[in-house]
Amino acid sequence: MLGSAQESLISETPSNARTSRRRLRDTKGTLVLIGGGTSANGPAIGGFMEMSGAKEGAPIVGLTTAASQVSVAREMWLSDLAQAGATNLTIPIVETRDQACDPKIVDSVRNAKGIFLGGGDQVKLVSCLSGTPLEEAIRDAYLDGAIVCGTSAGAAALTKTTLAGNEVDEEGKLVEQYIGPGLGLLGYHTLVDTHFTQRRRLYRLFVAIAEFPALMGLGIDEDTALVVKREIATVVGKGGVTFVDGSSVRFNNASDVTRGPELTISALRVGIVGTGQQFNLKKREVLALLSSPAAREVESRVTSAR
Repeated sequence: MLGSAQESLISETPSNARTSRRRLRDTKGTLVLIGGGTSANGPAIGGFMEMSGAKEGAPIVGLTTAASQVSVAREMWLSDLAQAGATNLTIPIVETRDQACDPKIVDSVRNAKGIFLGGGDQVKLVSCLSGTPLEEAIRDAYLDGAIVCGTSAGAAALTKTTLAGNEVDEEGKLVEQYIGPGLGLLGYHTLVDTHFTQRRRLYRLFVAIAEFPALMGLGIDEDTALVVKREIATVVGKGGVTFVDGSSVRFNNASDVTRGPELTISALRVGIVGTGQQFNLKKREVLALLSSPAAREVESRVTSAR
């Protein structure tokens, strides 16, 4: 069953939306979206450490708000991020909206060179931070050049629209799905899923994109990062990123489907971006293909035909 996504997808007034898009388009920051299952010495976390200057003493702030046990997750990430090389690391306890308004915590995030969002429940994370000074501080830091890294739920929450639930049961059916507002740092009408190959989440992304074909789903494998600088995304790590583009769908019955196997959909566009490859989020295509003269000619023909 889908959440009330129609309302959540219109979370800003038109004027605020224009301001948000303008500012995000000009951001100096970088997003690092990790598919979960990452190791302290792995390339995904390593990329965040390097880009943020964590090993050289740059201030890094972590938030474990998404976790079911915030304090336990805090201790784990203090150890793991220190092992990865962070030398100036703080992870404040933030599990209530009051704590997300604490001036000391807000200032530390606003002045951070790297911000890390741990895993857990993306709905819990967004509910706690949305509309608070802490959310504003994360956005301001990102616009000013900070590296914002999220793993698992922390990555899923970075888009304007977030996906949760909808796991596959023993019969291959989708149990429940929620689509709602996210933190909004990653635009381009994207929806992020994590632990993608390892938890067999392709079908749940199909259902989400069938219901909202204007969105593009990005399924990130474990110990793999999608590093985003404006519209260009680079895959780093041990796995890949699957993209599901619904913009060309000609038929689907998603509005009539309450449980997975009955879904029928035609002309859904799916691809995989491997490690070291780049993807243009705005054009929804692998950068290598967009760079070839033959591809530009084909794109021109398709555009003319439309």
